[in-house]
Amino acid sequence: MTRSTPPDDPAFAIDERHPPIRPRRVSFDWTKTPLHWVPGDPVATHIINSFHIVLPEGEKWFIQCVKDARPYIKDEKLLEEIKGFIGQEMVHARSHQGVLDQILATNGIDVSKITDAAGKGNADRPAQMAALKAKNPRAWRRRLRFELAAVASIEHYTAVLGQWIMDNRRLDEAGVDPTMLDLLRWHGAEEVEHRSVVFDVYQRFGGRYPMRVAAWVVSLFFLYWALIGGSLYLLKQDPQIKGRVTLPRVLIAYRRSVRKGHVPGIFKLLLGEAPVYLKPSHHPSQICSTPKALDYLLRSPAAQAAGYDPY
Repeated sequence: MTRSTPPDDPAFAIDERHPPIRPRRVSFDWTKTPLHWVPGDPVATHIINSFHIVLPEGEKWFIQCVKDARPYIKDEKLLEEIKGFIGQEMVHARSHQGVLDQILATNGIDVSKITDAAGKGNADRPAQMAALKAKNPRAWRRRLRFELAAVASIEHYTAVLGQWIMDNRRLDEAGVDPTMLDLLRWHGAEEVEHRSVVFDVYQRFGGRYPMRVAAWVVSLFFLYWALIGGSLYLLKQDPQIKGRVTLPRVLIAYRRSVRKGHVPGIFKLLLGEAPVYLKPSHHPSQICSTPKALDYLLRSPAAQAAGYDPY
């Protein structure tokens, strides 16, 4: 498939604040993907696998929050972006669920303790929000506003991680499973593509800076728990290393993985982005590169098999 206007063409202009957003109905075949898809590095594998655990239900929560706010959004452009965002997040949730079902579960790793709790939370949320709205509309707005702020914070990090994984050639050099690498880069590219949507919804829904800061703090603790707790949870169940998981060993292996470029430094990433995201004038369009994301989508085997020309 050829593109009509490449990203380095002077005539090709991307509006970083409002790029076109549309879902790509990708699919992945996991039959040849090993459990340790970062060769020789189970710690890096499971740090990134921890995202697979939280993302299916997490993406559904993102969608619920945006859907709750959508009736109060009047901007037609933003409404169109919301539609694309929801479509993309639905495909993301389904794609990461495939990793849980076809790689982790088939290797005896059970993550239902986490996913079932998250699923119940999502199932209960609509009734809880409806009851709160009927009883106290102002409290309902405050809760939804805070949830949107939390999602916007997480979306900042997913976009930054998406840019990191698209740019990181050391993963290719390490021989990372190509199907998994395509999933991560395709997802990362779409995170860059729709990075502004929830932030804009939050602002249009009356969100202010103090709540953005408070929600960022909560999101930071969640991300630490998801990455650190999730990776330890997976490592302890890994049939190939079971019984050899201790915190000192994991920490040494983690530092080695960071040096090799297999994973970003978690603490540096999460705290290092604070001055960027917490700048009062910050807008997501100021970070990452949509043309780079679209250029990867042109090369992504899954995106191209889905029949989409990103241009």
